[in-house]
Amino acid sequence: MDKRANVRHINRLTGAVLRRQNRLVLCEPRYLYIADLDRIESTGSHDKIIRDCARLVDRCYVDRGCRFPGDMLTGEHITTIVGTETGGADLQQYHGGLLSIDVKDGHVLPSGGDPFDMLTSVQDADFDGCILLNLGAVGTQKGIDPVTLHTWRSAYDGRLFYGGGVATVGDLEAISGAGFDGAIIATAVHRGAVPLAWIRRGTCC
Repeated sequence: MDKRANVRHINRLTGAVLRRQNRLVLCEPRYLYIADLDRIESTGSHDKIIRDCARLVDRCYVDRGCRFPGDMLTGEHITTIVGTETGGADLQQYHGGLLSIDVKDGHVLPSGGDPFDMLTSVQDADFDGCILLNLGAVGTQKGIDPVTLHTWRSAYDGRLFYGGGVATVGDLEAISGAGFDGAIIATAVHRGAVPLAWIRRGTCC
């Protein structure tokens, strides 16, 4: 890539970031979840942009592909997420933040274990809570299985959030009814299936 092409590439990225920040200001969410896919895939990072966005909300949850404790991002309003997909076999080395139990096709990444067993095994780990992230359902709006939600919730006593496939207000009610402490949603908001007022308030109903 020559210098002129590189400048054009940077300008396009900058423009895209500014548009996203403008939409964030307009949406005014109370809480924000960011997955830095470039950092997760070891192709770059967006720490400055993340910190800028975090200042606009009460709490910003960030998955940046932590591979050891030194990767955990600090900053105003930021809570780091450690994902099982990248965090390594020894999760006891981490202190604070949230653990994202990354699930695909019903199995935890990368171990292939059962999500219920994984939740049980990290009961005494030094995290502030866990996320059950159904990666195969992200962006699909395919809905939630209430029975599975109750099963997973029964495996873990701490704060527990759910992400992946949330399509309707009914799904949020099912997540809340199962005892989860919150949900990660995006596509349902973009499509107007969830009231924007709830996103701004940070609570359902």
